[in-house]
Amino acid sequence: MNLLKPYKLNQGDTIGVFTPSTPAYKYNEEMFLNGMKNIEALGFKVKLGFLTGDRASQGYRSGTPQDRAKEFMDLIVDDEVSAVLSTIGGANSSSMIPYLDYDLIREKRKIFCGYSDVTSLHMAILKYSGLKTLYGTAAMVWFGEYPDGERETIESFLTAVTDNSNLERELKPFPRWSNHFRDWANGDWKNKDREWKENKGWKALRPGSATAEIVVANLNTLMTTAGTEFFPDLEGKILLIEEMDAPMAEEERDLRHLQLLGGFDKISGLIMSKPETYSNGGAPFELDDLLMEIVGERDYPIITEFDCSHTVPMHAIGERCKISINAGEGYDVNFKLLESFVE
Repeated sequence: MNLLKPYKLNQGDTIGVFTPSTPAYKYNEEMFLNGMKNIEALGFKVKLGFLTGDRASQGYRSGTPQDRAKEFMDLIVDDEVSAVLSTIGGANSSSMIPYLDYDLIREKRKIFCGYSDVTSLHMAILKYSGLKTLYGTAAMVWFGEYPDGERETIESFLTAVTDNSNLERELKPFPRWSNHFRDWANGDWKNKDREWKENKGWKALRPGSATAEIVVANLNTLMTTAGTEFFPDLEGKILLIEEMDAPMAEEERDLRHLQLLGGFDKISGLIMSKPETYSNGGAPFELDDLLMEIVGERDYPIITEFDCSHTVPMHAIGERCKISINAGEGYDVNFKLLESFVE
């Protein structure tokens, strides 16, 4: 199946918001509303799916798998809606997969954006609909960042969804980055200033160059798709993986699983983004060392500390879009998008 691009977003268009897993609005209604306000402030309209509009909750999930799929498909078939954005991630977006209408998703060609647990939906839509999707911000994180959203993340999203020029575009490291945890429950998320760190850039663990389509995935969610029909075709692709929590023991398990599946034998380049939280578990080595131990000697570029993850700011990257990477020594890394995500 040939891959299609979604249609671009224009000022005044409507963005539909759905909740594929965690009903995070139940934990921070104010952040949710702030996200909606900030989307509208950019000149877009917002339409909430029926679960999201009702602030539906079944504890850890917004609704039954069937209802979550219906919420999504209602927005897909709604002619007023031009893009569909997830509220946040969670842990069970994959439960929607058997109940989606992939032919309709392909026919409507709408922008679909989200990250983290939403990886499973990216992979399923790529496989069954043949439609490129956008690995990028969610409605609450980071449109909901107080007060005006996380600006650089939003700018990356806007460029991805509005620019159909098909001109080459270089992505660069942001000057600073943050993984600062600010509690939702006590109001720190809006009352305490975010702490930032200097961004040294993207680190080359192995030099080299590659030009290929990119697959972007949350690693632990990606590994839950192993053995399914929608586990991505990695042959010749550049793989970008990211994590929210990265305790070393779990990273070893998931990276080794991917290696045993032959994933690292098939790809033409590897990128790992900054994790939000990380613990080396008392090991006398760090995550980069573990990655190289498992991946082994390769003739393709390997890059870490990238900015497409649960840290902010985050770049928005179109799944299966063609890119080029060039890794020298240290932090000498160049990343170019060779085509637009939208048509």
